[in-house]
Amino acid sequence: MTEYLTLDEGTIAYDLSGTGRLVVLAHGMGDSRHSYRFVVPALVAAGYRVANVDLRGCGESSTGWAGYSRTDIAGDLVALVRHLGGPAVIVGQSISGGAATIAAATAPELIVGLAELAPFTRAQSVDLGGLLRNRQHRAGTVQLAKVMMTGSLKAWLAYLELAIPTKPVDWASERARIEESLSRPERMAVLKAMTKTTPADAGAQLANVRCRVLVIEGGADPDWARPEEEGQRILADLPTGLGELAVIDGAGHYPHAETPDAVLALLLPFLAATLSPATQGDRA
Repeated sequence: MTEYLTLDEGTIAYDLSGTGRLVVLAHGMGDSRHSYRFVVPALVAAGYRVANVDLRGCGESSTGWAGYSRTDIAGDLVALVRHLGGPAVIVGQSISGGAATIAAATAPELIVGLAELAPFTRAQSVDLGGLLRNRQHRAGTVQLAKVMMTGSLKAWLAYLELAIPTKPVDWASERARIEESLSRPERMAVLKAMTKTTPADAGAQLANVRCRVLVIEGGADPDWARPEEEGQRILADLPTGLGELAVIDGAGHYPHAETPDAVLALLLPFLAATLSPATQGDRA
């Protein structure tokens, strides 16, 4: 059953399932909480209380928010954790990886761990060499630019074909769901606004993070010419010893939907170590 958190500017939709320590799932731009459909059952079975969130403007959350930056999204995530009773680990993908970074840096008493999937967590620069060398990176960048400039649904769907090289078993129906949602002008306006945001606000907070961070990159993610190097740069900007990096070969920008078993094989041990009573006692 969908629940709603009412904030000053609008409402955030989320599903809450399971019992135990809290894990919050936050998806990427242009998507919804349905993105984690293959992950939630395993987390609940492992004994976690899982809040699967629609970002502001996405899914069943309201539109018309004043901003869609990572800082804005972080505020929503912190409010949800506070509402549900933390502490929590946030699992954030793409734009939500950056938002989770800000949430952890600004509310360390509530956010005790981060798992970032294909995250945009640092200010980006144009990799001209990478664009020339990597055809998938070049094609994905072109399609994202079209979305940013024109709000083209056709361009977003073309980007997804590149960003999801390993298609989920339900890809036909999932693609249709995304197409139907973004055919609504108010939803496409949110996606377009998110593409224009910068991860610089998240990058500025990396040095202030005090909890453990797991970064998972897809080796075939077209958003970077070399995804592993982006993950390494994130770790380098974190305080020493807090971050760990894993790369899933063949996965693109949505590893939790493409290769959920591989993601869970990394995520479950991380959650067990991060949310263990002993670890929480060490933080007290």
